[in-house]
Amino acid sequence: MKIEIWSDIMCPFCYIGKKHLETALKQFNDADAIDVVWKSYQLDPYIPRNPEYKDTYQYLAASKGMSYEEAKQMTTGVTQTAAKAGLTLDFEHAVVANSFDAHRLVHLAQSKGVANAMKEGLFRAHFTDGKNINSYDVLVAVGTAAGLAGADITAVLDSDRYSDKVSYDIREAREIGVRGVPFFVFNRKYAVSGGQPPEVFLQTLRKSFAEWRADHPKITLAVTEGPTCSPDGRCD
Repeated sequence: MKIEIWSDIMCPFCYIGKKHLETALKQFNDADAIDVVWKSYQLDPYIPRNPEYKDTYQYLAASKGMSYEEAKQMTTGVTQTAAKAGLTLDFEHAVVANSFDAHRLVHLAQSKGVANAMKEGLFRAHFTDGKNINSYDVLVAVGTAAGLAGADITAVLDSDRYSDKVSYDIREAREIGVRGVPFFVFNRKYAVSGGQPPEVFLQTLRKSFAEWRADHPKITLAVTEGPTCSPDGRCD
Protein backbone atom coordinates (compact mmCIF):
# COMPACT_ATOMS: atom_id res chain seq x y z
CA MET A 1 0.00 0.00 0.00
CA LYS A 2 1.23 3.45 -0.88
CA ILE A 3 1.62 6.40 1.49
CA GLU A 4 2.35 9.68 -0.30
CA ILE A 5 3.84 12.48 1.75
CA TRP A 6 3.92 16.10 0.67
CA SER A 7 6.51 17.97 2.71
CA ASP A 8 9.15 20.68 2.60
CA ILE A 9 12.63 20.33 4.10
CA MET A 10 12.27 23.84 5.56
CA CYS A 11 9.21 22.74 7.59
CA PRO A 12 9.88 21.56 11.17
CA PHE A 13 6.54 19.79 11.48
CA CYS A 14 7.41 17.80 8.35
CA TYR A 15 10.46 16.45 10.20
CA ILE A 16 8.35 15.72 13.28
CA GLY A 17 5.62 14.09 11.18
CA LYS A 18 8.17 11.86 9.49
CA LYS A 19 9.42 10.70 12.86
CA HIS A 20 5.90 10.04 14.16
CA LEU A 21 4.96 8.04 11.06
CA GLU A 22 8.11 5.94 11.48
CA THR A 23 7.17 5.31 15.10
CA ALA A 24 3.73 4.13 13.97
CA LEU A 25 5.23 1.87 11.29
CA LYS A 26 7.39 0.16 13.91
CA GLN A 27 4.17 -0.85 15.67
CA PHE A 28 2.45 -1.95 12.46
CA ASN A 29 2.70 -5.65 11.65
CA ASP A 30 2.48 -5.19 7.89
CA ALA A 31 5.02 -2.38 7.57
CA ASP A 32 6.93 -4.34 4.92
CA ALA A 33 3.91 -3.95 2.61
CA ILE A 34 3.98 -0.13 2.85
CA ASP A 35 5.55 1.93 0.08
CA VAL A 36 6.39 5.49 1.18
CA VAL A 37 6.54 8.03 -1.65
CA TRP A 38 7.94 11.50 -0.95
CA LYS A 39 6.28 14.39 -2.74
CA SER A 40 7.75 17.87 -3.18
CA TYR A 41 6.27 21.01 -1.68
CA GLN A 42 7.71 24.48 -1.09
CA LEU A 43 6.33 26.67 1.65
CA ASP A 44 8.22 29.61 0.17
CA PRO A 45 9.41 29.04 -3.39
CA TYR A 46 10.50 32.68 -3.60
CA ILE A 47 13.40 32.41 -1.16
CA PRO A 48 16.43 33.67 -3.13
CA ARG A 49 19.12 31.19 -4.03
CA ASN A 50 21.50 33.18 -1.83
CA PRO A 51 19.35 34.80 0.88
CA GLU A 52 20.93 37.34 3.20
CA TYR A 53 18.96 36.60 6.36
CA LYS A 54 21.27 36.28 9.35
CA ASP A 55 19.10 33.52 10.83
CA THR A 56 15.68 31.84 10.76
CA TYR A 57 14.21 34.38 13.20
CA GLN A 58 15.00 37.29 10.90
CA TYR A 59 13.45 35.43 7.97
CA LEU A 60 10.28 34.56 9.93
CA ALA A 61 9.97 38.13 11.18
CA ALA A 62 10.24 39.49 7.65
CA SER A 63 7.96 36.93 6.00
CA LYS A 64 5.31 36.70 8.74
CA GLY A 65 5.19 40.36 9.69
CA MET A 66 6.24 39.87 13.30
CA SER A 67 9.04 41.03 15.55
CA TYR A 68 12.33 39.20 15.93
CA GLU A 69 11.44 38.23 19.51
CA GLU A 70 8.00 36.97 18.45
CA ALA A 71 9.68 34.80 15.85
CA LYS A 72 11.94 33.30 18.50
CA GLN A 73 8.99 32.61 20.79
CA MET A 74 7.07 30.97 17.94
CA THR A 75 9.77 28.35 17.48
CA THR A 76 10.05 27.45 21.16
CA GLY A 77 7.01 25.17 21.21
CA VAL A 78 8.07 23.49 17.97
CA THR A 79 11.50 22.75 19.43
CA GLN A 80 9.93 21.19 22.51
CA THR A 81 7.56 19.05 20.43
CA ALA A 82 10.50 17.85 18.35
CA ALA A 83 12.51 16.99 21.45
CA LYS A 84 9.70 14.73 22.67
CA ALA A 85 9.98 12.86 19.37
CA GLY A 86 13.74 12.51 19.83
CA LEU A 87 14.70 15.24 17.35
CA THR A 88 16.98 18.23 17.85
CA LEU A 89 15.94 21.45 16.11
CA ASP A 90 18.53 24.22 16.24
CA PHE A 91 16.84 27.34 14.91
CA GLU A 92 19.75 29.45 16.12
CA HIS A 93 22.00 27.99 13.42
CA ALA A 94 19.51 26.82 10.77
CA VAL A 95 20.34 28.35 7.37
CA VAL A 96 17.43 29.80 5.41
CA ALA A 97 17.63 28.26 1.93
CA ASN A 98 15.59 27.55 -1.17
CA SER A 99 14.72 23.84 -1.15
CA PHE A 100 14.04 23.31 -4.88
CA ASP A 101 17.31 21.53 -5.73
CA ALA A 102 17.06 19.43 -2.57
CA HIS A 103 13.63 18.25 -3.73
CA ARG A 104 15.09 17.32 -7.11
CA LEU A 105 17.60 15.09 -5.36
CA VAL A 106 14.82 13.45 -3.35
CA HIS A 107 13.27 12.44 -6.67
CA LEU A 108 16.62 11.01 -7.75
CA ALA A 109 16.82 9.13 -4.45
CA GLN A 110 13.27 7.84 -4.93
CA SER A 111 14.34 6.32 -8.25
CA LYS A 112 17.23 4.56 -6.48
CA GLY A 113 15.23 3.33 -3.47
CA VAL A 114 16.92 5.59 -0.88
CA ALA A 115 14.47 8.49 -0.67
CA ASN A 116 13.79 8.05 3.04
CA ALA A 117 17.50 8.21 3.86
CA MET A 118 17.87 11.26 1.63
CA LYS A 119 14.95 13.03 3.24
CA GLU A 120 16.26 12.26 6.72
CA GLY A 121 19.71 13.52 5.79
CA LEU A 122 18.32 16.78 4.45
CA PHE A 123 16.16 17.38 7.53
CA ARG A 124 19.10 16.69 9.82
CA ALA A 125 21.44 18.89 7.77
CA HIS A 126 19.03 21.81 7.93
CA PHE A 127 17.53 21.58 11.40
CA THR A 128 20.29 19.95 13.44
CA ASP A 129 23.62 20.56 11.73
CA GLY A 130 23.10 24.12 10.52
CA LYS A 131 23.97 23.28 6.90
CA ASN A 132 22.84 25.15 3.80
CA ILE A 133 20.63 22.68 1.92
CA ASN A 134 20.96 24.79 -1.22
CA SER A 135 24.75 24.40 -1.19
CA TYR A 136 26.16 22.20 -3.96
CA ASP A 137 28.73 20.64 -1.60
CA VAL A 138 26.16 19.98 1.13
CA LEU A 139 23.75 18.33 -1.29
CA VAL A 140 26.51 16.10 -2.64
CA ALA A 141 27.56 15.14 0.89
CA VAL A 142 24.01 14.38 2.04
CA GLY A 143 23.27 12.46 -1.14
CA THR A 144 26.33 10.24 -0.99
CA ALA A 145 25.70 9.54 2.70
CA ALA A 146 22.18 8.42 1.74
CA GLY A 147 23.59 5.97 -0.79
CA LEU A 148 23.54 7.91 -4.05
CA ALA A 149 26.48 7.90 -6.45
CA GLY A 150 28.32 11.20 -6.59
CA ALA A 151 28.22 11.20 -10.39
CA ASP A 152 24.42 10.83 -10.37
CA ILE A 153 24.06 13.71 -7.91
CA THR A 154 26.25 16.10 -9.89
CA ALA A 155 24.50 15.11 -13.12
CA VAL A 156 21.19 16.22 -11.62
CA LEU A 157 22.54 19.39 -10.03
CA ASP A 158 24.27 20.41 -13.26
CA SER A 159 21.02 20.06 -15.21
CA ASP A 160 17.31 20.68 -14.78
CA ARG A 161 16.47 16.99 -14.27
CA TYR A 162 13.47 16.34 -12.02
CA SER A 163 12.45 20.01 -12.08
CA ASP A 164 9.27 18.99 -13.86
CA LYS A 165 8.54 16.37 -11.20
CA VAL A 166 8.97 18.89 -8.38
CA SER A 167 6.64 21.31 -10.13
CA TYR A 168 4.13 18.53 -10.81
CA ASP A 169 4.06 17.52 -7.13
CA ILE A 170 3.41 21.11 -6.07
CA ARG A 171 0.67 21.50 -8.67
CA GLU A 172 -0.90 18.18 -7.66
CA ALA A 173 -0.92 19.31 -4.02
CA ARG A 174 -3.03 22.31 -4.98
CA GLU A 175 -5.40 20.11 -6.98
CA ILE A 176 -6.11 17.76 -4.07
CA GLY A 177 -6.54 20.63 -1.61
CA VAL A 178 -3.28 20.61 0.35
CA ARG A 179 -3.13 23.87 2.31
CA GLY A 180 -0.15 23.07 4.48
CA VAL A 181 2.45 20.42 5.11
CA PRO A 182 3.16 17.76 6.11
CA PHE A 183 0.27 16.08 4.32
CA PHE A 184 0.05 12.28 4.30
CA VAL A 185 -2.20 10.43 1.84
CA PHE A 186 -2.95 6.76 2.53
CA ASN A 187 -3.94 4.65 -0.47
CA ARG A 188 -5.38 7.76 -2.15
CA LYS A 189 -8.34 7.48 0.20
CA TYR A 190 -7.46 8.86 3.64
CA ALA A 191 -5.32 11.85 4.58
CA VAL A 192 -3.59 13.05 7.73
CA SER A 193 -2.61 16.70 7.86
CA GLY A 194 0.18 17.93 10.13
CA GLY A 195 2.68 16.33 12.45
CA GLN A 196 0.07 14.26 14.25
CA PRO A 197 0.95 11.90 17.15
CA PRO A 198 2.04 8.34 16.24
CA GLU A 199 -1.28 6.88 17.38
CA VAL A 200 -3.14 8.91 14.74
CA PHE A 201 -0.89 7.52 12.04
CA LEU A 202 -1.23 4.00 13.41
CA GLN A 203 -5.02 4.21 13.45
CA THR A 204 -5.10 5.48 9.87
CA LEU A 205 -2.60 2.82 8.82
CA ARG A 206 -4.71 0.01 10.20
CA LYS A 207 -7.92 1.30 8.66
CA SER A 208 -6.53 2.04 5.22
CA PHE A 209 -4.43 -1.11 5.06
CA ALA A 210 -7.37 -3.36 6.00
CA GLU A 211 -9.32 -1.95 3.07
CA TRP A 212 -6.32 -2.18 0.74
CA ARG A 213 -5.63 -5.79 1.76
CA ALA A 214 -9.25 -6.72 1.02
CA ASP A 215 -8.67 -5.59 -2.56
CA HIS A 216 -5.13 -7.05 -2.72
CA PRO A 217 -5.21 -10.42 -0.93
CA LYS A 218 -1.97 -12.26 -0.29
CA ILE A 219 -1.19 -14.95 -2.84
CA THR A 220 -1.26 -18.40 -1.28
CA LEU A 221 -0.06 -21.20 -3.54
CA ALA A 222 -0.41 -24.97 -3.23
CA VAL A 223 3.12 -26.04 -4.21
CA THR A 224 4.08 -29.42 -5.64
CA GLU A 225 7.73 -29.82 -4.66
CA GLY A 226 10.42 -30.89 -7.12
CA PRO A 227 14.13 -30.40 -7.90
CA THR A 228 15.10 -26.70 -7.73
CA CYS A 229 18.09 -24.36 -7.68
CA SER A 230 18.23 -21.67 -4.99
CA PRO A 231 19.93 -18.23 -5.01
CA ASP A 232 22.67 -19.59 -2.71
CA GLY A 233 23.85 -21.90 -5.50
CA ARG A 234 22.34 -25.12 -4.20
CA CYS A 235 20.56 -27.40 -6.69
CA ASP A 236 18.81 -30.45 -5.30
